[in-house]
Parts: sequence; C-alpha cells; structure tokens
Amino acid sequence: MDASASSLNHIITVLFWLSAAGLSVGLARRAALWRAGREASVSWLGLLAIPKRYFVDLHHVVARDPYIARTHVATAGGAIAAMALVAVNYGLMLYASALNTAIGLFALVMLVGVLFVWHRRRAPPARLSRGAWMRLPWVLAAFAIGLLALGLVPLQLMSGLSALVTVLLLGLGAWTLTVGATRGGPMKHALAGLLHLAFHPRQERFRQDGKGTPTTALKPLQLEQGELGVGKPVEFRWNQLLGFDACVQCGKCEAACPAFAAGQPLNPKKLIQDMVTGMAGGSDANFAGSPYPGIPLGRHQGRPQDAIVPGLISSDTLWSCTTCRACVQECPMLIEHVDAIVDMRRHQTLQFGEVPGKGPEVLANLRETGSAGGFDLGVRYNWAIDLGVRQIGPGQAVDVLLMVGEGGFDMRYQRTLRALVKVLQAAEVDFAVLGALETDTGDVARRLGDEATFQGMARQMISQLSAFTFKRIVTADPHVMHCLRNEYPAFGGCYEVFHHTTFMAALVSSGKIKPKVTSTADSGQRFTYHDPCYLGRYNGEIEAPRELLKLLGLPLHEMERNGMRGRCCGGGGGAPLTDIPGKLRIPDIRIHDARAVRADTVVVACPNCTAMLEGVVGPRPEIRDIAELLAAALEN
Repeated sequence: MDASASSLNHIITVLFWLSAAGLSVGLARRAALWRAGREASVSWLGLLAIPKRYFVDLHHVVARDPYIARTHVATAGGAIAAMALVAVNYGLMLYASALNTAIGLFALVMLVGVLFVWHRRRAPPARLSRGAWMRLPWVLAAFAIGLLALGLVPLQLMSGLSALVTVLLLGLGAWTLTVGATRGGPMKHALAGLLHLAFHPRQERFRQDGKGTPTTALKPLQLEQGELGVGKPVEFRWNQLLGFDACVQCGKCEAACPAFAAGQPLNPKKLIQDMVTGMAGGSDANFAGSPYPGIPLGRHQGRPQDAIVPGLISSDTLWSCTTCRACVQECPMLIEHVDAIVDMRRHQTLQFGEVPGKGPEVLANLRETGSAGGFDLGVRYNWAIDLGVRQIGPGQAVDVLLMVGEGGFDMRYQRTLRALVKVLQAAEVDFAVLGALETDTGDVARRLGDEATFQGMARQMISQLSAFTFKRIVTADPHVMHCLRNEYPAFGGCYEVFHHTTFMAALVSSGKIKPKVTSTADSGQRFTYHDPCYLGRYNGEIEAPRELLKLLGLPLHEMERNGMRGRCCGGGGGAPLTDIPGKLRIPDIRIHDARAVRADTVVVACPNCTAMLEGVVGPRPEIRDIAELLAAALEN
C-alpha cells in the first residue's frame, strides 16, 4: 500500500472516531433534555428488543405504504450496513479490500433508496414537512456517493483532489448523521427512534393480550400523590419526551386526523413538534409543516419549565381531539399522541377546572347523578318494560349481564336496544340487566381529563358488579366495552366483555338463531359499514360486524377508509361536548365517504356513531345499527 492510500485510510479512521465522539457528546446533550422529564420505570432489556421492534412492529406500519417501505429498506438498510462495515474496517484499522467492496455495494443500495427519497420530494404530499427535510435527499446522496467511492474506487487510484472530495462527502454525511442529528436536525429520529422503541412509554404495545389485541388503556393518575396531569414540558415522563423526538414529520397522523380534516385547530404532527420545541426551548416560527388550521405560525413559544397552555399551544387544540387514535394507528414511529393529549387535558381539568362547552355540566351530572345527562337512573330501562327483561338480583346467577350505557336514555338508540333484546330472547340467552344500579362507566370523564371523577365512578361500578354473579358482559356501546374490558382492570375489575356485534355473530354462526338471509340480487340496497373507533382501533374488532352482515346476505361496499383505518364520526373523546368550531363537521365528512360509494344505508354499531351520523343535515343514507338489521331478519 502506497503512502497516499495509507494516509487516506488513517484520515477515514480519524473521521470515524471524530464522528463517534460527536455522536456521543450530542447524544448526551439530547439525553439531558429527555432526562429533564419525570421519572419512568423502564427495563434496559428493551435495548435487546430493538431489532424485533424495528424490523417487525415498526415495519408492519411502514409496509402499509409499499413505496416508502421499499425506500426505507434500501436507504436505511444500505446506510446501516455500510456504516457498520466502516466501523469494522476503519474503526478497527483493518483496511481490508474485501470489506471496502462490501461497503461500496451497500452504499449503492443506499443510493438507490435515496433516489426514491428524492423522487418523492420532487412533488411532496401536503402532509410532508419542507425546510431542512427538502435538503435531506441531497445530503444522504452525498454521503452515499462518498461511501461508494471509498468502497469501489481503489485507494491507489485516487488523486489528491478525488480523495479530498471523498473525505468532504463523508464528512458532510457524518455531520448530518451525528452532530446534526443530536442537535435536532432531520436525522435525529434515527437515534431517538431506536431508543424510543427500547423505552417506549407504552410497553404493552409490544405484548399482545389473549385475543391478539394491543391494550389501549390510559395509565391511571396517582391522585393521592398529587399527580394532576401535564402542565409543563418537564412534567411529561422522560420516555414520552424521547418519543416526541422520534417523530419523522411524515404527516401520516395529520392526514388521518378527523379534526384537522374538519379545519379545527389541531394537527397531531405539529402538536408533537410543539412538544419538542417546549422541551428544547424556542418558538414554532420555523416549523416547516402545516400549521394548526386558523392559527398562523410564530404565535407560540415555550420552554421546559413554562406552561404549555396557552404559551406553547392553545387550549382549543387540546379539546379538538376526538381521541380516535387514528394518528397513533398511522404513526410509523409508534408515537402515542392521544396519551399526551389526555395528560395535558387532565392538568387543565384537575388543576384549573377549564373544560369548554358543555363539559363542566356533564362532569357535574356524572358526579351528582351517575349519568352524563343528569337523568334519573331508574328510567334507564323504561324502554324495555314491555319486553320482560329481568333485573339481576343478589344470589341470582345469569350467563350474560347486559349493560347499555348512556344510550339507554336516548329515544333513537332505544330502538337499537329493543332490537338487541329481541335477538337475545330469540336465541334464548340467559341475560339480565342492572336496572337502576347501572351508573355511567366514567369514560367521558376520563377523556375530558377528570381522572378523579372517573376513578370514583369506576370503583363504584366495580363494587356494584361484585355483588352479582354473571359469566360475561354484553354491551352495544364500544365505549362501555372499552372501559369495562381495558380501563377497569387497573382498579381490580376484570370481566369478560363482548360487543354486541361479536356476540350476535357467534349466535348466528352457532345456529342458535337463524335469520332470513337476503340475497344480494334481491336486496336492491347498497350497504356500507362504519367502524366505531373504540371498537376497531381500541379493541381490534373489525371482522365480527362484517361477518354478521355477510351471514345476513347484505352486500357491503367498503368506504375508502375502513377497518382499523376507518374515519372517526366525531363522537368520541367528549368532542361533541367541547364543540370546538372548524370549517366542517366531522360527521359530514364521514357521510361524504358513504355517498362516495353510493351507499343507501350506513350500518353502525355504536350509540355515538348513530347520533353523530344521523345529525347530518340534508339528504343522506339511512343509519341503522346492525342489531336492527338482525332483528328485522329474524322477524322476516
């Protein structure tokens, strides 16, 4: 090896170790921002789980967009492999030509991926951030070309100029991937993202329950210890702050958010970036993506110890969220937007009592009467008087306990409940109701941030249920189901809870009831099914309703957004109570989706969805709960 080749080798070695040192120092500085947050219990074994979580859990989300999936595999895969070989060959000063060749080949793969990145950025979707992100393809391309030259051009053939250019290209890439990343540049997600997978604030996302459904319960506040939610950036747990730094600003959450689509002042992507701004200190003036609708950039700023509301974000931004988890479902970095929003709502509610719209009235009703509407609990089941529905009593064992939730007070939804009772009676199900003993589960109180009211109601309900003997609970309300199934176990209430669509599908499949099947040709109707967020995304149940419609012989024409990616009706998270104005109403957008497939009937499975979609003004498809369709088929 001649002297020039030897010198270049040593220069690359020095550059590698300088980069490693810069990465270490920068990571320590970034970690200091994360560690300013509250304590969180984590397991260091999470570091060992990174490969599985990266290649399986994360890529399961990324793979929904095949173009980006292939781009990411080529760009990130090629870069990681090439840099690993550089670490071995130059960091350990082996200088093996075979390893150089491998570096060049992986750099070529990386360069192909970068070309796809560049192509996407030529006419980027509106959801993508601009600014420094627009320069990223050129920087990555420079780094890939530098690696390519290092790997495939024999060192003895490099002139002084070509060697200098190679070093400069590698230096530019090294700066972007190390010091630039740890100073908050676009590539910070590469490092923060891996650590986020290891120390994720919701570790249960990587563990499946017995039904294969990720748990989606909120974490209880330790109220007796003075825990009142999040009012400042430093009051987030440190691994939540780390998770905010993992955002790649792809905007998939923005594109999925029903509030953003309706023109309400919420953009999940910007909210996460505002949390990063508050963590590091600064303003939102340089944000390179879509602003909150109706709120220009540059109006908000924050620091770790400053109040989040109204300095960093406005209160209307928090209260626009329907907690539908569409943003969480779409996020390729597995960030928990809804948990952060509820944490901030908790502070506004518990510390200041600041809930907009009808929220305060509803919370007062829940505390004073056990009903969101302030109704007499004794009339919850008046609609069932003529149906001979039994009320459970102490010492009486039943197979099924039917719980209807607040829908029992709504005249429209009482039709659905009557249909459900007729189905249960036709199948000779041994069931009973709580009657006047059934209070609200507290779901809306928890979503509005009133954790104290929720916990009180949860403990009261658990105490009531413990006095009776039943095998399982059936409900037509996904919010009731979610509370009982997922939220109550943290307080000692563990039950087997079924949504009525799941239970009815099982009754038909087992032959316990035999409805008249409508042939597709004879129906003359076009049906579409609207997935309730708390049934689909929160509990993973998207197949049972469709299977039941199939068993009924009803033609189903799916809307573009369906299943786990279904669009919210706007009825969750207390949004109808806070009623933050926008340019459109969320249910109007959903009915537009139904019109796009020329649906005559929108099949629903949630009292909130029924109310929201039937509230759309003007010509629209008929709204029918799936229990009504099954009951009609039994009567026929």
